[in-house]
Amino acid sequence: MDRVSLGPSTRASSVAQMNIEEFYDQDERRRESEEIELGNAWLDASGRRCELSYVVETGEVYLMSAPPVEVLEDAFGDMAVDKEPVEALIVDVIAIVPSSAELRRALEGWEGAMQKPSSVEWLRSRLATFGAA
Repeated sequence: MDRVSLGPSTRASSVAQMNIEEFYDQDERRRESEEIELGNAWLDASGRRCELSYVVETGEVYLMSAPPVEVLEDAFGDMAVDKEPVEALIVDVIAIVPSSAELRRALEGWEGAMQKPSSVEWLRSRLATFGAA
């Protein structure tokens, strides 16, 4: 399994990084749970774009990143995005937060912070007080 760095090792989680299918396979509650999406333009230290989600049932806050996608052009000039394989969608559980209300308090102002350089570090600092599995 490939590992993707999502910033310096200030991880609160003892859950290893894994692809999205492995993440859901490890705990069926994740598949059944409501998820709250908290933006898809978080940037790690290398500029890689990440999506932030909260799994209500487990309290897990995770970042999902993918390698840059290739845009393809056909003979007619039509553009299409090459679909990334599921193995390339890397999940990093960064915190366990007991409730969505606590998460929203901790991440107040996230919309403004998200697109700034190294915004993943802003996330990690805001969630540092929460433990992980």
